[in-house]
Amino acid sequence: MLSWELKFFKELSAHRLYQVLKLRQDVFILEQQCLYADTDNLDQQAVHILLISEDNDDLVAYCRIIPAGIVFQEVAVGRVAVSANARKSGLAKQLMHKAIDFIRDEMQAPAIKISAQSHLQNFYQSLGFIICSDPYDEDGIEHIDMKLINDQFNGQLNS
Repeated sequence: MLSWELKFFKELSAHRLYQVLKLRQDVFILEQQCLYADTDNLDQQAVHILLISEDNDDLVAYCRIIPAGIVFQEVAVGRVAVSANARKSGLAKQLMHKAIDFIRDEMQAPAIKISAQSHLQNFYQSLGFIICSDPYDEDGIEHIDMKLINDQFNGQLNS
């Protein structure tokens, strides 16, 4: 069984924070071989969405939501990660729907902006995001900025 947790930074236990940092390290630094500063002082301002396996208390999927005006003018979603053994099961889409729902319902934000790895363009487009930048290099991986506008939220959440 899987369960969702939505936490502000100060609500993360040491155990959960360790799991978050380990998953991000495993996916972005080790698996993608990308040397970058993961602890960027944005976690303290973010809302964290975690998908936990109740069977073994493992972190299966994760992302963070950063309020508008910090990274982008819009609310940002980042550090979207699914553990290697849980991929290809639709969890990334569920995770993003959870983030979009929270941003729409709780933050009532007019738009969401992401810095997406270019190879994930189709995935984010399937959620309603549109490309809003030329490709650029971020930490040795090609990225594009993508945006989801509030009036697109409702139509995309049921797909």
